[in-house]
Parts: sequence; structure tokens; C-alpha cells
Amino acid sequence: MITVSNIGLQYGERKLFDDVNLKFTPGNCYGVIGANGAGKSTFLKILAGEIEPDTGEVVIARGMRMSILKQDHYQYDQSVVLDTVIMGNQRLHDIIKEKEELYSKADFSDEDGMKVGDLEQEFNEMNGWEAESEASAMLQGLGIGTELHDKLMSELQGAEKVKVLLAQALFGNPGILILDEPTNHLDVQSITWLEEFLIAFDGIVIVVTHDRHFVNKICTHMADVDFGKIKLYVGNYDFWYESSQLALQMLRDQNKKKEEKVKQLQEFITRFSANASKSKQATSRKKMLEKINVDDIEPSNRKYPYVGFKPDREVGNDILTVVDLCKTIDGEKVLDKVNFTVSKGDKIAFVGSNENAYTTLLKILSGEIEPDSGHYKWGVTITKAYFPKDSSPYFQNQELNLVDWLRQYSSDKADSYVRGFLGKMLFSGEEALKPLKVLSGGERVRCMLAKVMLCHANVLLLDQPTNHLDLESITALNNGLRDYSSNVLFTSHDRQLVQTIANRIIELTPNNMIDVRLTYDEYLESIAS
Repeated sequence: MITVSNIGLQYGERKLFDDVNLKFTPGNCYGVIGANGAGKSTFLKILAGEIEPDTGEVVIARGMRMSILKQDHYQYDQSVVLDTVIMGNQRLHDIIKEKEELYSKADFSDEDGMKVGDLEQEFNEMNGWEAESEASAMLQGLGIGTELHDKLMSELQGAEKVKVLLAQALFGNPGILILDEPTNHLDVQSITWLEEFLIAFDGIVIVVTHDRHFVNKICTHMADVDFGKIKLYVGNYDFWYESSQLALQMLRDQNKKKEEKVKQLQEFITRFSANASKSKQATSRKKMLEKINVDDIEPSNRKYPYVGFKPDREVGNDILTVVDLCKTIDGEKVLDKVNFTVSKGDKIAFVGSNENAYTTLLKILSGEIEPDSGHYKWGVTITKAYFPKDSSPYFQNQELNLVDWLRQYSSDKADSYVRGFLGKMLFSGEEALKPLKVLSGGERVRCMLAKVMLCHANVLLLDQPTNHLDLESITALNNGLRDYSSNVLFTSHDRQLVQTIANRIIELTPNNMIDVRLTYDEYLESIAS
């Protein structure tokens, strides 16, 4: 168990946490949620002992080993991959090294023999004989093949290093796992393996992630960081979001009788409980949800942007035809005779590891760059809006304020009109007048979404639109794309966005192009079978 008592932390005049009191218990997985800058990662560092709070304390049950996902990808560059994983249990790693040093001594003494005996006993109690095989199995589960296990970490690619550090955190059956964005740079197969590992994990998991599918799959509780407080709620992110929005709606509607509100909330709790029954984690969550009272459901104070795409006109029968499109960049052929046709109602997700190819394709289709060969043709009824993966070229004039920046892309130049779109993205009042140079990554993305909404286009080209967004903004974007009545061509690392929006999947592989009219989950099932 972890007990958090009266935690407070202040940076300058800003109070990040105040009088936080929580208990984290084994067998549960806690997803820490909150807006960008709310202090989620800082809270994990307090739990890990990396930051000392101004007030209060964190007490960890005696004998519980905590393991933390390391963020420094160069820390172990001079270590062998397999050895790096075993370092996840530092005491076991120290025993292995001490044994090796003693056994290699030329003048091995009786005292050394007694010391080795003690070490061998502790090594056996820690299941040391299985350490290498356990580490190897974890690496393979995360997609790091055995041919890499004896290499130095410095020889690995960035994404491979991330997987090794994740295996390190999971190694040796810790009692507590602290994971900050564990799915970053992981492929779908690795994320699936990690989900199953954490579902079966008996200890405490505390995780910060923007991956909604992941947090919905593994979490039994949400730890909501809001206005300097942290509150625990039973259920995964979808349950927390839907129930808090329902409670907020009922709070605003004062004309409904209390009995009707109670009945509606109770029906929601019952319906969600019935769905949470497939896995060990979900079964545990179902039992907890069944015990929730209506009074436990609270409206969230969190502000959500509004994302709504409204096309000015309906698309005709001819939307887009792509024929033998080819493009080479920096000597690498990223597109090789790509062919497809877009039909009315298609919401196409480009998936797979070939991200550079999809970015290049969307740049070509948006008119930013030209193909080397082949051609494409948009229908005469089509108006396009493009959201680039790298938006920095759109923010060159750093002295512009947000109103004047967005006004450049609007046919209606009136302040009230432009401010209306900024307000939807939570830039209201004085916020709409701040200069571009002070914007965070997430704020830039929200500005770009306001620009896309302003276009009233009937085809959206979106390249990684969820990058840098918090869960609230991702959820709003998901809702906006779900309600959008026209065509979308997009890429995203957010599996839930792809699953809930796409009705057609295109994957460019080294040898061919896979093009299927399936949801993403159906597509993954088809290639796995």
C-alpha cells in the first residue's frame, strides 16, 4: 500500500498540490489524469521520491519494492541489453556482480566462501536462476529479438531503447510500478503485450498516459488532478468521463426531479458495470462499480474544448483518385506506386510503422509538395483542410497574437467571429490576445484545430492531430470527428481515435498496400489470424 498524507507543493506563487490525501492498494491500476500542466508527472515524481513535497509525506508499506520507468534513454548506453533489464531489480543485479567478482578472485579465502554462500542463498530466494530467462521473455514480448540481447544499449535505435527501459521497469516482480507515458514509441503488438502484463500484475500500478485505449483497458481507478486536488474514482477513463459529463448535465438542468436524475445515473452505472467483465482487471472493476452510489458520481470541473467540423457543402460522387503515386525523399523511396480511390462516407486511417510515407502522402494531397511521378485528382466539389504533423511553419511570426494569427485564415475578419473559434478551443478573453511565442505544444495544436474548423471543408487531411494534446482535448477531437458528416483521411497514434472514427484502413507495407473496409480492431484481428 502507498499512503499519501497532506501532500502540498508550490512553485513560486502557483500552488500545484494542496492537502492531497490518498491510498493506493495492491491489485489496482490507477490512471493519473488532468489537463496539461496540472502536475501529473510531478505527482509521480513525488511518489517515487524524486521530488520532495513542501508538506506531507508518502509512506510505502514495508518490503514493497518500487520500480520506475526511466526517461533517460542514454543512461545505460555502455551496458548490455539483457543486463540493463536485470538492473530493474538493483539488489539482484548487485548480488550477481558481487558473486562474479568473488568467484574470479585468485586468492579465494574461507571468508570469501562464507560470503558467497550467503549471496547464493539470497540469490536463490530472489529466483535469480530465472533472471536471464525472465528478462529475455520480457524483451521478446516487447519486440526486442534475442539477436539484440547481447548488444550494448548504444547500438539500439531510440524506440528499441524505450522498450528495454520498459522491460527494466517490469522486471523482477516489483510491488509498485510507476509508469510515465509507457506506450510512447511502442507498436500495437508491444502495447497489447504490455496491457496483458499489467492486467495480470498483482501489485500497484500508477500510470500517466494519453493513450485512452490503454488506460481504458488496464485501469481500475482514475486519479483526477484538478485545481490542486487529487480525487480517486472507481472505473476507467471512459466511465469517469461519461459519468462526470452526465452529472454535469443534470446539475445544469434544475427542472428535472431529483428522482429522475438518480434513476438516469443509476441506469448508467448498471450499464457500464455489465460491460466490464472480460478480464481480471475488468472483473475487479465491475465489482467495484456495482458498489458505487449515485452520490459518488461528481461533475468534473475540467474545461473541455469544443471541436466541431461543419462542411459548407456536401461532397459529390468524385472525391479523390490517386494513381501510381511515387516519391523519394533523401534517397529513400517512401511512396511507390500508391493507388486508391476515395468514396463518399470514407473515413480512412493510414496505419502501420511507415509514418514518413503517410506524412509525405498527406503533404502531396494537400498540395504542399509534388509527387515524383503518378498523379491524383480531387473532385470539383471538394474543399480541403490540412492539419500537418509539423505545424511550426504556420507560427513563424512569433509576435502575432492569436486573434490576428487566426484572422489570416478567415474570410470573415471580424473580431467576434474569429474569437468565437478561439473560444471553442479555450482561448477566451485575454487568452486570445497572447502572442504565439508563449504557446505550448498543446496550445499550438488547439490553434491549428481552430484553423481547420474555420475552413468549413468537406474533406479533412489530418496528420497526427492528437500529438501534444491532453486527454480532454483528444476526447473533444474524437467527438468532433465522430460527428463529422464528410470524408477524413488521417493518421494517429491514438488507437481509440482510429478505432472509433475509421471505417477503412490503408497500410503501406514494403511489398504492397493493404486496403480494407474494416474498423481498426477488425483489421488487427484479420492480420493476426
